[in-house]
Amino acid sequence: MSLNAQQKEELFDKYGTGKKDSGSVYSQVALFTTRIAHLTNHLKDNRKDFGTQRSLQLMVGKRRRLLDYLKGKNIVAYRQLVKDLKLRR
Repeated sequence: MSLNAQQKEELFDKYGTGKKDSGSVYSQVALFTTRIAHLTNHLKDNRKDFGTQRSLQLMVGKRRRLLDYLKGKNIVAYRQLVKDLKLRR
């Protein structure tokens, strides 16, 4: 599944600062979260797809690093983003 331009704009508008804001930490974390959810559902049906499994692990690591960066910069924004995206931490 690839997000089309309209879906990305909605995502960036909701979590970023504007429709074209693809570089902020908030929009990147939101984008990774939607892609992780899609790959997780794919792996439930295709357990032996090891390429997708590796991609998922790399993506989770990237999201974790971005969240750690945000946590160090602005703890209030970090907590709000985690709450909005319904992440565990």
